[in-house]
Amino acid sequence: MRDYNAISDAALLPLLKEGEVMAFNEVYARYFRLLYQYAWNILNNEEECNDAVQEIFVWLWENRSTLEVTSLKGYLMAAVKYRLARTIQTSRRRAAILAANVELPTITRIEEDFEVKELRRVITEFTETLPQRAREIFHLSRVQHLTNKEIAARMGISEKTVENQITIALKKLRSDLSRKMLSFLLL
Repeated sequence: MRDYNAISDAALLPLLKEGEVMAFNEVYARYFRLLYQYAWNILNNEEECNDAVQEIFVWLWENRSTLEVTSLKGYLMAAVKYRLARTIQTSRRRAAILAANVELPTITRIEEDFEVKELRRVITEFTETLPQRAREIFHLSRVQHLTNKEIAARMGISEKTVENQITIALKKLRSDLSRKMLSFLLL
């Protein structure tokens, strides 16, 4: 029998994705208190905190097979942050919560790094789906920070073509990000 509390988060993730209840129970045992404490610092209401954290774990279990997570702690902390934002928006105590928390507690540097890494990963995956020429233009514009004029000169195309390609790529990226964020925010 496995000793789940001795298994790293990275090793728990595939077990969770496969539907191992004991792996899920270990994730719950590791992170419930941390997520609840974070929620408590903002909401200061036992029922709302429990509901928010429980919804995250229910969502995690129901969507375990499609998870694309590199840092379990970072993912769960980001999830609770977004869930609390939704809770605050719909709460009758909204004004009181916001007055008590003029500035919401910031998450640690690790979680901030996680969010940036996840965003970069999503953008990289997106750019891989672009046609070669559009991918090259997007890379020159957004990674190498060249102007449209510089890109046009380098590639031997018109500035208008560069502008159109970037506009199309950005619209597709926004749409892709919106879909991914919507599924994340539905926690």
